[in-house]
Amino acid sequence: MAIREVAAKKEQLNLESVTWNDLTWINIERPTERETEYLAQHFPFHPLDLDDCLSRVQRPKIDEYKDYLFLVLHFPVFNKETRATTPSQVSVFIGDDYLITLHKGELKPLVKLFKECQLEEDAREEYFSQGSGYLLYRIIDRLVDYCLPMLNRISDNIEQTEDNVFASKGIPRTIEDISILRRDVISFRRIIWPMRAVIASLEPKIRRFTKMDLSVYFGDTVDHVDKIWDALDEYKEIIEGLNDTHDSLATNRTNEVMRMLTIIATILLPLTVVASIYGMNIPLPFQESHYSFVVVFFTWVIVAGGMLYFFRRHRWI
Repeated sequence: MAIREVAAKKEQLNLESVTWNDLTWINIERPTERETEYLAQHFPFHPLDLDDCLSRVQRPKIDEYKDYLFLVLHFPVFNKETRATTPSQVSVFIGDDYLITLHKGELKPLVKLFKECQLEEDAREEYFSQGSGYLLYRIIDRLVDYCLPMLNRISDNIEQTEDNVFASKGIPRTIEDISILRRDVISFRRIIWPMRAVIASLEPKIRRFTKMDLSVYFGDTVDHVDKIWDALDEYKEIIEGLNDTHDSLATNRTNEVMRMLTIIATILLPLTVVASIYGMNIPLPFQESHYSFVVVFFTWVIVAGGMLYFFRRHRWI
């Protein structure tokens, strides 16, 4: 069959394969037209499916055919440089005696699992013994579990941002952190939402490719996806609350500053009037006396004290 031809020419193409008994897993990282053309020559794949493997914009889906299934799955990948979560696509062809995965090599659990199957006989026996359907389940299960540490990272960032919100410093930095968190959660939700329906409907379609009942296993995976979605929904509400709280605190700080400046300006206004009057070139009481400054000073004290008493009595300060 085509499996033997793939093994003979894999060194010329950007693909690797692992075989155990009658099942072969072909892994293609960073696929190009050369790899898709080779698959078209040796497998009964629809041309549109092969085009979708190279497409950068493709929604998660399942296409069912007589001899195989074609899946497009998206999983989140966090970019440390841009501090953003982006989707990484995995295209899967599954048949009776083969499983083909095409991806960019960004998903570490998938890369690690394939390396395990290459190097360890026990891993090949564990993952390959129940058919291609069970192998696909193990791949999806690992990729879904890979999302949980990313949720923990978001949770830690939310806690740190919450502490910064109630701190007295770093307001511009806090605004930036809230914006980055909101973008991160929105991107994560955009990736997980279409995946829920695909994974939930996958088990009945791959029953013909496995020797065991996977309903319980996929039920557990669906629970994990729902848990991820619920956590993201909760984080979305928390971030919105943090944003509202930050706006309220910032407004309150601004009001406090304006209140103090208003009080100072109000107190200085009559003092300025008194000083201006005694600076006029007209005869005024005590103006020629050596005690004129003392008179003006005590007038300032009386006016300022009276105004402070008035403000305090009305609880303005």
